[in-house]
Amino acid sequence: MSIAPTVLDRIQRVTQAPKVALHEPTFGGNELKYVTECIQTGWVSSVGEYVNRFERELAAYTGAAHAVVVSNGTSGLQVTLELVGVRRDDEVLVPALSFVATANAVRHCGAWPHFVDSDVCTLGIDVAKLEAYLRDIAEQRNDGCYNRRTGRRIAAVVPMHTFGHPVDMPALVELAERHRLEIVEDAAESLGSWIGDRHTGTFGRCAMLSFNGNKIVTTGGGGAIITNDGALAKRAKHVTTTAKQPHPWAFFHDEVAYNFRMPNLNAAMGCAQLERIGQFLEAKRLLASRYVDAFRDVPEVSMFLERPGTQANYWLQTLLLAPEVAAQRDEILATTNAAGQMTRPVWELLYTLPMYSSCERMATPVADDLAQRVVNLPSSPQLMPGVV
Repeated sequence: MSIAPTVLDRIQRVTQAPKVALHEPTFGGNELKYVTECIQTGWVSSVGEYVNRFERELAAYTGAAHAVVVSNGTSGLQVTLELVGVRRDDEVLVPALSFVATANAVRHCGAWPHFVDSDVCTLGIDVAKLEAYLRDIAEQRNDGCYNRRTGRRIAAVVPMHTFGHPVDMPALVELAERHRLEIVEDAAESLGSWIGDRHTGTFGRCAMLSFNGNKIVTTGGGGAIITNDGALAKRAKHVTTTAKQPHPWAFFHDEVAYNFRMPNLNAAMGCAQLERIGQFLEAKRLLASRYVDAFRDVPEVSMFLERPGTQANYWLQTLLLAPEVAAQRDEILATTNAAGQMTRPVWELLYTLPMYSSCERMATPVADDLAQRVVNLPSSPQLMPGVV
């Protein structure tokens, strides 16, 4: 028997609207005021007080010592990988279950993604399984960890906090230290997510945040690098700003670099959005609880919830289909979208994409299974109008 009509009914009970997007930006604070100020003063490009302010406020909010805003999350991840020492033809461990930008950033460095399995409790990297896998395929040499099968150096690991649910970072830090792997966190989806009293993105050497239009805080487009390493932050700002030496009029650049800086206009919007992140998080937690209540009497599905000791931002509300109804996923997606309730599946697993099909990977039974059972539900904060 099809459960698609039941899923649609429960979603509509929560959204109370005939047509709902998956995730829309929420405005209504100081966005217009701050952006107008940029236009009126003429400071609209990559230099301006809002750029500096947004960096300070991001660092303060996450607890990182430094933040460097950039043009988008992918560029930020590429730069951080390069700055921690990822070289051409290295391998970087990344989850098979992730957005394509995670792997693309590795390739932009000239390195190769090496795909690993997911943990059903976090949706992110399964640390215990990765540890066993590295015991089988890795060896330590003078200059780092190497893949015995390919002869390539395994330089780093990139945990991605899926839909805002934190990876088990304390365990991953211990594993990375034993194998001499750098950690660069893909925290694109997890602004506002915590492990104990530490914000995601502050466990590794550095991390990347995203402020795309569908993120919990948006700048229209853009991202940020956060780190506790002052030297790395200084290098990040330098190489994302065309490596130009400061001077009142001269244009002297001391290395080949990138033009990856965030414009002041975007940073102004980010400052206004960050002022309201507490409201956004409250709305998302309330929305999660409403979905839990709505699906409580549907045994074939369950909501994916934060694990003990963590606080997720619930960026995208996530419904898990029971294995026995996984074959109905596409019917559920078709039924809900046809009715104006936008839902979506998780991304195609990265190793299935043509440009990554020949890359190294471990067996990924959990990621393979989750890819068939995840359905993301409408997740916009404004679905809880009394909060935002």
